[in-house]
Amino acid sequence: MTATTPVALVIGAGDATGGAIARRFARAGLYACVTRRSADKLAPLVARIEAEGGRARGFASDARKEEEVVALVDDIERDIGPIEVFVFNIGANVPCSILEETARKYHKIWEMACFAGFLSGREVAKRMVARGRGTILFTGATAGMRGSANFAAFSGAKFALRSLAQSMARELGPRGIHVAHVVVDGAIDTQFIRDTLPEMYAERLPRGGILDPDHIAENYWLLHAQPRDAWTHEMDLRPYMESW
Repeated sequence: MTATTPVALVIGAGDATGGAIARRFARAGLYACVTRRSADKLAPLVARIEAEGGRARGFASDARKEEEVVALVDDIERDIGPIEVFVFNIGANVPCSILEETARKYHKIWEMACFAGFLSGREVAKRMVARGRGTILFTGATAGMRGSANFAAFSGAKFALRSLAQSMARELGPRGIHVAHVVVDGAIDTQFIRDTLPEMYAERLPRGGILDPDHIAENYWLLHAQPRDAWTHEMDLRPYMESW
């Protein structure tokens, strides 16, 4: 490994979508740098990437804290290589009635799902602009397209994240940076869905009604691989069964 090793940084590399995205870019030869607030939870993902022939490193980082985000990007660029792809994949979906929502939780959800995207996106963009290339991908949700009952906090944050992506795309596109927003609309094949919606899961999975994290990841790779004359800014991913 040298200081010129191309890096895919995935902030919010969980056990499903984020992990699958990191694995997909690692298979393409990029060094997968993955983050969560707890580095211990990243050990299985890093081990799997390495077992598949890729390279990876886990970082404990709170994406809501500016000093930690700055240090993370500095460390990766100095010790591993240039960040060619950045994926922001933090969710923060905590449904609650507006009548019971608290200021503290509303603010926390906004910090996780939007403010963290601004901090990390800004730091990565600074490096990419200097090189004149790079891909920045934000994971969105149905909540970023319409505000449903009991989703006031999450919708507010995801609407703001979508606006951030649009603003960055318009500013950074002419400077060689591909910024895209991916709307993931539907249930994803995760342990949470299996445990909380077992009947729906059992009925939909065999019929292609549950999003496969590996299939989501493949679309993130396709966005990165697009030629500059045919960039996609917003992509919707949903099972054919999903009502929209």
